[in-house]
Amino acid sequence: MYLCAVFTQIKTVFRQTMLTDPELGTIEFVRNERSKHIRVRILSNGLKVTMPVRATENEVMKFINSIRAKLIQKQEKLEKGLEKRNILIDEKSRLQTLTFVVEAKSISRKNIYFSLKSGTLNIEFPTGTDCTSVENQQFFWNGISYFMRKEAKRLLPGRTKQLADKFGFTFSDLKIQSSKTRWGSCSRAKSINLSLYLMLLPANLVDYVILHELCHTKEMNHGDKFWAWMDKVTEGKSKTLRKELKNYHMPQ
Repeated sequence: MYLCAVFTQIKTVFRQTMLTDPELGTIEFVRNERSKHIRVRILSNGLKVTMPVRATENEVMKFINSIRAKLIQKQEKLEKGLEKRNILIDEKSRLQTLTFVVEAKSISRKNIYFSLKSGTLNIEFPTGTDCTSVENQQFFWNGISYFMRKEAKRLLPGRTKQLADKFGFTFSDLKIQSSKTRWGSCSRAKSINLSLYLMLLPANLVDYVILHELCHTKEMNHGDKFWAWMDKVTEGKSKTLRKELKNYHMPQ
C-alpha cells in the first residue's frame, strides 16, 4: 500500500520534477540523457536524484525506499556537520583569523559598521540587533570576508612563491577565490586557486594547504608519489597535518 501511494504521487511529481517526502524532505528529480544509473545526492533538507531518461518512476522510488534508512542516517550526519560549521558572530564571540581578531559589540548607532585597525576588526551594530538572524549573520560574514580577502591577497601569493622557491616548485598563476567547498585547488596548467577562508586557519595549516597544491604541480592525483612529495616538504608530517586540518571548517 505504501509503495502504491508513493507511485501515485510521483506521477504528478515528475511533471513538476519535485516531491515532498515526510522523512527525506524535498526530493528533486532530474532526467539526464548521459546518466546510465540512478544517482542520489544527499542534502540536509532533501535529495537530488539524477536518473536515466528511460528510468521509470517505479524504479526510482523502489531504489530510494531500498536505501531509505541509510539516506536518513546520512542526512542527520550532514546536518550535524553543518551545525559545527556555523560560526556565530555576536558580542560573545572572538573569532581569530590569521592576521586579525574579530570583535563585535552593540552601540548606539543606526547601521552596522566595520573597521580594521591594529590587528582588530571591530564590528559595531545597533543596540537591539538580533545577531542570530540569518540576514544579520550574512551581513557580518560579508564584511569579515571582505577583509579576509584583502589580507589573503596581500599575504598568500607571496607565501606561495616563497614556498615554491624553497622546494623547487613552479606554478603558472595564483588566484584568491571565495570557495567554501575546498581550501585550494590546482589545475593541470599549474594554476593554483586558494580560498580566502584559509585566513581562518593557523599559519602551519595555511602552509600545508599551499604545499598540497604545489605538490599537485608534480602529481595531479593523490597517489603514493604525491604523498611522498608531501612528506618531503612537511618533514614527514603530512598525515598529522592532514588530520589537524579536518578540525577546521569553512563558515556556512
